[in-house]
Amino acid sequence: QVQLVESGGGLVQPGGSLRLSCAASGSILSVNRMGWYRQAPGKQRELVAVISSGGSTNYADSVKGRLSISRGNAENTVYLQMNSLKPEDTAVYYCSAEGVVVGGIRVSVSDYWGQGTQVTVSS
Repeated sequence: QVQLVESGGGLVQPGGSLRLSCAASGSILSVNRMGWYRQAPGKQRELVAVISSGGSTNYADSVKGRLSISRGNAENTVYLQMNSLKPEDTAVYYCSAEGVVVGGIRVSVSDYWGQGTQVTVSS
């Protein structure tokens, strides 16, 4: 079983910063890509940023220059540094792990999601 645990959400004023963390655990042999998605009330879940195992990154246009994704020194961890936050960044942020190769009696490949962490940007 693979679990993704997120932390770091909260309430911040416009222009402020937050750092989200996500750690994947379980019988993981490898992860192709990790990332962050978000879902605001009444809207569909959207990509925020992703990072491949090789370090390539991709960002939503709305967050370029303000949010930065990175992989941690610990295996299968990912961070999202969020600066210059705006009210429109308010959402539940979900960590994802894509193309996860899980070991065991039978090797499998699946995608996994975290439980989500609330980020609220408001004065």
